[in-house]
Amino acid sequence: MIFKKCSFLFLSLSFFIASSFQNLQAQKTFFSSAARVEILDQNKFILIGAASSVSFDFKGNSCSISLQSLVDHQNYVSIELDGKYVGRIRIEKGEMKSFPIEVSGKKKTHQISIYKATEAANGGVLFAGTTAQLIESPAPKIKKKIELIGDSITCGYGNDDSAIACGAGDWFDQHNAYWAYGPVLSRALDLDYVLSSVSGYGMYRNWNDEHLLEPIIPDVYENLYLNKDSSKPYDFKFQPDLVSICLGTNDLSEGDGKKTRLPFNEEKFISNYIEFVKTVYKHAPNTRVVLLNSPMVSGERNVTFINCLKKVIQAFENDNAHKKIELFEFQPMQPKGCGYHPNIADDKEMADQLIPYFKKLLDEK
Repeated sequence: MIFKKCSFLFLSLSFFIASSFQNLQAQKTFFSSAARVEILDQNKFILIGAASSVSFDFKGNSCSISLQSLVDHQNYVSIELDGKYVGRIRIEKGEMKSFPIEVSGKKKTHQISIYKATEAANGGVLFAGTTAQLIESPAPKIKKKIELIGDSITCGYGNDDSAIACGAGDWFDQHNAYWAYGPVLSRALDLDYVLSSVSGYGMYRNWNDEHLLEPIIPDVYENLYLNKDSSKPYDFKFQPDLVSICLGTNDLSEGDGKKTRLPFNEEKFISNYIEFVKTVYKHAPNTRVVLLNSPMVSGERNVTFINCLKKVIQAFENDNAHKKIELFEFQPMQPKGCGYHPNIADDKEMADQLIPYFKKLLDEK
C-alpha cells in the first residue's frame, strides 16, 4: 500500500515538473524589443517611436517576417541582418503581409533587427512573428544608455530619398530613422538608445501652431505613443546615462508664412524648457542632460537660441543633485535632405561631431 502511494506521488511530481517545464517553454520568448514599443504578447510587438525595434536570432537561410501598418496609409521599417543594414521595406496599408528576407553566406545562425523607419506620428507598425527557425539569443551585453529627445531632425525626417524623390509621395516617405544622427552615434559608441521625438513639435509651440490646436513635446513625452493618449503611459524603465535634448527649431521657425505667427517668446521658451528638464530628472534622476542647438538654425536666430539655452542651464546652477547640464553647438550646415532637413550624409556629419563629445561625458560617469 505504501509502495502504491509512493508511486502515485512520484508520478504526480513527475507530471507537475514536466507540465511546468512545458509552460516555461511556451512562455519563453525568442524576441527582444527596444525603445518605444508596445508588447502585445511574446510574439507580437507594435513599433511606435522612430527607430523602435524588435530583434531575434535564427538558424538556416530562410526567413520571412509578418508586418502590418496599423493606420490607413503606408509605413516603413529598416532591416539590419547580422549587424549590417540591408534596406528599407515599404508596408502598404491593409492586412498583415509576409516579407521575405534574403539571407546568404556561410553562417549557420543569424540575427535580424527590424527598426521603425517612420515616427510615432505615422502610426504603429505591428510585428507578428516570423517563419524563421528561432534560436535563443545570447545574454544581452550590458551597455550604457542614451535617450535622444527632439523633433524632425532627431526622427530622421527627409533624410532618405533613395526610393522616392523629395517632393513626391507623402511627407514621411523619405523618413529613415535608422540613419538619423542618434542611432548612428549610438551604434558607433555601442550604446542602447531610445528616440523620443516628433516632427514639427517644439518646447512651447510647434512649427505652424502656437500651441492652440496641437500638443508640444512636454505634453506628450510621458505617454508611450508620444501623443495626448495618457491611458498608455511610458514606463521609463529605460534609464539613460545621458539625455540629449534637441528642441527649439520649431519654436524659432516662422511657420508656413501663411498662418499668423507671433514673435518668438524667449521667456515662455526658457520657462517651458526648465520645467521639461525637471520632468526628465523626475523619470531619470541619475542621468546627465545635454542641450543641443540646431543645424537648421543660423544667424541671429541661433544667437537668440544659444542665449536661451544658457539661461536654462543657469537655472540649474545650484542644483547639487545632478551633474552640470552641458551645451553642445553644431557647426553650421546647409542640409541637403528633403524640406531643408539633413540627409543621411548630413546625419553622419552631425553624429561625427557628437561622438567624441558624448563619449567624453559618458566616460566620466
